[in-house]
Amino acid sequence: MAQPTHSIAGVKSAFPGLLVCLVIAAAAQFLADHYGAPQMLFALLIGMAVHFLADDVKTAPGIGFASSTVLRVGVALLGLRITLDQISGLGAFAVVWVALGVLVTILFGYALGRFTRAGRRLGVLSGASVGICGASAALAVAAIMPRDKDHERNTIFVVITVTTLSTISMIAYPILAQALGLSDNEAGLFLGGTIHDVAQVVGAGYSVSEETGNVSTVVKLFRVVLLVPVVLVLGFVWRQSGGVAAGAGRLPRLPLPGFVIGFVALVLLNSFMPLPEAVNAVLVDASRWCLVTAIAALGVKTSLQSLGEVGVLPALMIVLETVLLAAWVLAGLAYLG
Repeated sequence: MAQPTHSIAGVKSAFPGLLVCLVIAAAAQFLADHYGAPQMLFALLIGMAVHFLADDVKTAPGIGFASSTVLRVGVALLGLRITLDQISGLGAFAVVWVALGVLVTILFGYALGRFTRAGRRLGVLSGASVGICGASAALAVAAIMPRDKDHERNTIFVVITVTTLSTISMIAYPILAQALGLSDNEAGLFLGGTIHDVAQVVGAGYSVSEETGNVSTVVKLFRVVLLVPVVLVLGFVWRQSGGVAAGAGRLPRLPLPGFVIGFVALVLLNSFMPLPEAVNAVLVDASRWCLVTAIAALGVKTSLQSLGEVGVLPALMIVLETVLLAAWVLAGLAYLG
């Protein structure tokens, strides 16, 4: 009987902080609907405005729960957006080139971090965020990354920067695609292969044409799939060098976290035994809410003063990674042309 009592006590202690994060997520949704800015950005800013709650004994457990467990559930549910048929339909060259672009961006971030004051971990975190899927990738990689005193601050900084750049890209990249004379299919490859967050890719793609929107969405979701091998490799590397984040994985011999296993399982389920459309839509929406709630929790745990201590260099590093990825995708399109 002791275990259920402990579990109930844990739920009760987590409830106030989790409720705070859910309210922030709902407020962010309201503001996003009315002002057109990304919901995650609003969640971050509101969360940071109530940073004092991170130290409150009543809300701290729930905020920690939202920034870890809720985060992993949200990343796992992203698998319901993707099927293997969507990926195979891109063509061999596009698949290989986009995958190499992700690898190059992460290695570039690592190199920048290693040879500057930013640090290798921040370089890898930012490179994965830019190369894969923006804020979602930053959160997933941060979930397995070895923790230090700057861990949460760096995660929030990367999320804010890539979300801002993704919004700018959503506006600028369709204009650039038109100026370069890209076809609808080429524009879809460019937008899906370069813009950081899924929502901004969808917005940019369908602002050009329906074909561009369809292609860009599939390319973007393929980049999301690449989160699995990236987390697997990074988990192995960090485990060999001293361990991954506490609780990131449940398997004793594999560096693959449980939420990534769930992600892969849901991709396979969606490919071979898809859920009813209504159920799938509910779970995909639940994924979005989980991620926004986790972002709100990370915002609460981060102070503006700590973000100011990061400096200009990491922001410049993320900008350079973004430019590199865009140049890489355009080079691939030039080769195809």
